[in-house]
Amino acid sequence: MKETKLIDMENFLTSERTPAGATASTQHSFSPIDEEVVGFEDETESIIRQLTGGTMELDIVSIVGMPGLGKTTLARKVFNHFIDNKHFDFRAWCSISKEYSLSKVFSDILKQAIGNINGMRDEDMPDKLRRSLMRKKYLIVLDDVWDVKAWEEFRLSCPQDENGSRIVLTTRDEEVARQLKHHSDPYFLRFLTVDESWKLLQKKVFQGEICPPELLKVGLRVAKNCKGLPIVIVLIAGIFAKQRQVSFWNEVANDLSSHVLEEQSMKIIELSYDHLEDYLKPCLLYMGLFPEHYKYPVSDLLKLWMAENFVQNMDTENMEEASKICLNDLANRSLVVVTKRRVNGEIKYCTLHDVVHEFCLRKLTKEMFMQLVVPYNPCKPSDAKVSRLCMYVHDDLVKQLVQNEYSLDKIPILTGLKEGEFIAHPKFYAWDQISLFPLLDNFRFMRVLNLLDIYLESSWASAMQALTQLRYLAIRTKEFDFQWVSHLLDLQTLRVVWEDSTRMHLKTSSAIWKMQNLRHVDINEFSFKWEDNDRAIFEEYSVLPNLKSFGKCRVYLADMSPEFWWKFPNIEELKLRIVEPKYCSVVQPEVDMPNLEELQLQSLEVGFSTYISIGLGGCIAFPSNLKDLSLHSIFLTEKIVSNIARLRNLERLKLRRIYFRGKGYSRCWDTSDYKFQALKVVKLHFVLMTEWRSLETSFPMLEKLVIDYCWRLQEIPSSFADIPTLKLIKLIRCSKSLKNSALNIKKEVEEKTGCDSLQVQYAARCH
Repeated sequence: MKETKLIDMENFLTSERTPAGATASTQHSFSPIDEEVVGFEDETESIIRQLTGGTMELDIVSIVGMPGLGKTTLARKVFNHFIDNKHFDFRAWCSISKEYSLSKVFSDILKQAIGNINGMRDEDMPDKLRRSLMRKKYLIVLDDVWDVKAWEEFRLSCPQDENGSRIVLTTRDEEVARQLKHHSDPYFLRFLTVDESWKLLQKKVFQGEICPPELLKVGLRVAKNCKGLPIVIVLIAGIFAKQRQVSFWNEVANDLSSHVLEEQSMKIIELSYDHLEDYLKPCLLYMGLFPEHYKYPVSDLLKLWMAENFVQNMDTENMEEASKICLNDLANRSLVVVTKRRVNGEIKYCTLHDVVHEFCLRKLTKEMFMQLVVPYNPCKPSDAKVSRLCMYVHDDLVKQLVQNEYSLDKIPILTGLKEGEFIAHPKFYAWDQISLFPLLDNFRFMRVLNLLDIYLESSWASAMQALTQLRYLAIRTKEFDFQWVSHLLDLQTLRVVWEDSTRMHLKTSSAIWKMQNLRHVDINEFSFKWEDNDRAIFEEYSVLPNLKSFGKCRVYLADMSPEFWWKFPNIEELKLRIVEPKYCSVVQPEVDMPNLEELQLQSLEVGFSTYISIGLGGCIAFPSNLKDLSLHSIFLTEKIVSNIARLRNLERLKLRRIYFRGKGYSRCWDTSDYKFQALKVVKLHFVLMTEWRSLETSFPMLEKLVIDYCWRLQEIPSSFADIPTLKLIKLIRCSKSLKNSALNIKKEVEEKTGCDSLQVQYAARCH
């Protein structure tokens, strides 16, 4: 049976602590394991020599070591060495794991090689990859290889052009490394020395502060008893960060000395787990149900935690903030590894170390996938003792349900279970809808349902009637009406996806106003409009008080009256496509652009249905608290630029499909007279300008500049070399002269500062 994913993750591209190697720096209270590298300097140099020297034939360099020893961290450090060093024409990173999917391996690497692979058949991928790598010197990292078969199935797509291409693989199995040896001997990763262990422990616990004298002796003993395992050290540090009593450290040191090395990591993870607050434990175990090496998109993960009632609901308005605190707590104790952060320091993607993932699965299996969750109702006082019994819908249970025709009373594990509240499995089998719907009818306490990999017919609506407890619903369908889900009064997150919006039939029933607990609505694109006969319901339910994010909706200007926006008093993220009067079905008098200034928005995306309304875009009054702004399909006028520059908190600006007004082919964006004082990221996609003028004072805080398909632009302003915060320039589908100007800026920065602080990344197809 085919399994489906809970969340489709976007490509794992650039990050300061990921293989892709972007360099956005962030400040945070406690670092995950791969942010601190101790004792790998010599190892890194040795492996780099193996990769750049020796035979010109294709060679495999294996890094071998037990779980928790730092194989992935070392491979990542080596991989990142070649970001600026152009020794290889192409680099790619792919996680394999024990239960790997060959098609996913090919798709992951192909995305890094050619970009978009939408519509490509699985059977075409091996040959496409082989052809894309031909005559290129490539470096491919295969992380966590368990079986020789994984390489044997992949190797035919690796051309052997005798140009010095290399494969790096990490494995915990020495025999795998020896069988796959080509020319280079496997590299066996050593344990950290006591001094290195103590250095790492101090960095993680004290964050640059000096270790108190009373903890020095016992700290050294703890470092010694960690047996040189980095994962053990950082997990212990996660506990010590909040427990700095000498007696407690002595207790841990004594406990460590009694553990057998092979079980050391599991024992320490269990110790870390036992010291977690009760509400954090189900958050961590829930992550263990996802596939190994899964990169969790945090925005989705937090919504799932909220839907499952894991998050302590301090109050409804701060539920999102409470969930972020939970994630940060897990990351601070190194149980969750941060893989990418946003510019503002918030976690964007995270994962579990494979040893932590294994612990979660063991723990769930030992507890028969059942948990007592306290308190029963998070709205009650925090000292409430009443608990509820929850069960994860795991693979074995699903198989038993199928075999017993969904009869719960025939399932041994459910015998005697009377008041269980079922928690949905992150993976769902892609049965046909006739088989799936009876299962849904039996799990009427289910809170999370994600069917994005199943294309549902309209009959899905009747199957939803029993699931009155749903709080998270994600579906892929051809038809949708808010009326079909209006009985889901507890629903917090609604996602609706379809492939082609022109074929999608969506009814925007006024029933949405009844769904008072909605917090996040994410639909590909739909028209949000109510008729006169809906006004009564609209007035009865005056607001959606909890709605935080809403989009992507087509809104007619005639409907964007002030009373429209009063219905969303706490909206923070909004995506709009504004339909102008000329494109309405009924001719309407000209109307002004809506005033969005009163909204408390943090993120806004605005686009227009046509370019003809040159004046309308300049009339937008942006909310003053905006941190993230995306504009598309507009003419960029001086008035718009001036309005953007007034946003004192704006950190991210994206301009897509932007035109300029000018004579002939003159399209100049002049930002010399403006100061974007907080802007850290600028992304330009299909911006039709031929010239860009700017001063170093225009973007004083800029860290990242991305230019994609701006084929008319020939040069980046030379003043960017004087921006001290600039760390990355990334170019995609741009001219060769633009690439050269970026490299000149990088060279000038190096000459001025003596540091290689600016990265320049560009696609091979820059011409």
